[in-house]
Amino acid sequence: MKAAAVTARPAAEPSRKSARTTTVTLAVLTQVFHGLTFSGLAVFLPLIRDDLNLTFAEGGMLAAAMTLTYGLGQIPAGYLSDRFGPKRLVFIGFLVWSALSLTLGLIHSFWLAILNQFVAGAFRALMFAPGLSLLASWFPPERRATAMSLYMVGGFSGTILVSLGGPLLAMQLGWRYAFILLAALGIAVAFVFHFHGKDAPRRGGGAVSIREALHLIRHPILWVCSAIQFVRFSIVTAFAFWLPSVLVADRGFSLEAAGLVAAMSAALTAPSNALGGYVSDRLRNPPLVIGGSLAILAVASVLIVVVDSTTLLLLVIAVGSIFLQFYFGPLFFVPMEVLGQRTAGTAIGFNNLFANMGGVLSAYALGVARDAAGSFVWGFVGIGALCLTGAGLSVVLAKMRNKALAAQRRAAAS
Repeated sequence: MKAAAVTARPAAEPSRKSARTTTVTLAVLTQVFHGLTFSGLAVFLPLIRDDLNLTFAEGGMLAAAMTLTYGLGQIPAGYLSDRFGPKRLVFIGFLVWSALSLTLGLIHSFWLAILNQFVAGAFRALMFAPGLSLLASWFPPERRATAMSLYMVGGFSGTILVSLGGPLLAMQLGWRYAFILLAALGIAVAFVFHFHGKDAPRRGGGAVSIREALHLIRHPILWVCSAIQFVRFSIVTAFAFWLPSVLVADRGFSLEAAGLVAAMSAALTAPSNALGGYVSDRLRNPPLVIGGSLAILAVASVLIVVVDSTTLLLLVIAVGSIFLQFYFGPLFFVPMEVLGQRTAGTAIGFNNLFANMGGVLSAYALGVARDAAGSFVWGFVGIGALCLTGAGLSVVLAKMRNKALAAQRRAAAS
């Protein structure tokens, strides 16, 4: 009997590795195709505004409507992931998001487009916390910041593809048929993920109860991380959603040129995302990576709207793009490091709720500021001020984390 168990264990290990490789690859692939439609909205926004006769504020409302329900869905999505497993939630979220993206290409009314994005955001929420939890569950603790960063590499890869190919596709087909095509590809990938992806085996404790989830969100470190998340996604939305409009409306770039710049930005952000997770894992100091990145972004956010030279503008965008998500993995890892993997989905969902409140503010406020002031200058100066606030909070986070980990070590030694 014992011999059979010994021989079964080596056979099970390759099977687990194969399942991990397949699931991680497919999870990242869902993010690639999700990125095609999510970033496609920003790339095609100048065409959508012209088609539907929208102001900049109304264009911002499209992103705000989706981001609002996406943010509100984070905690339920994270809790359901901890309770029922993340894989099925990622599938449902990606499938319905893609289907609704397809129907967006058929809509000719502003308010129907708002309703479409409002509903789509709720299903998109099922992809994020469950997706990060799925990837983290397949890796050991010392590699989880890097693993979670991989998830976002997929999304930025989709951004690169749509930024490069989207304008050309729109020229040939129009933005509507281009968007429908990208969404249809997403639906196909969703079913591939459904049939071949797997949840990692659960380790200890079983499903998370509602009482445990409510107790978890009382932890102070979760609130500090959430405040920094608010700052993080405000910056991401400013760059990802409004950058093409800044270049076209304020800088006189063509849509094709703006698409190339957006592609360059995403191409720099994608590998830096994983690199930031790796640096954090190696240094074992996530708050340092978080604070340093936010300090650099504070400067870049202001320079984007004040430099005159196109060369300097591109350089600033490049530097900002490198650090835009450099601290993504470390910031999501800290609550998991302190509170544990078992409640990772709930913690991620709670953090990302606040992140997306920042996204809602940024998406709408920058559009309103542009309509009122005639340029994006004051909007991006405000983003720079938010970055400095986040850098200050990273110092607070470092002290709280050190205290919590020291308490864990004392408890383990006793």
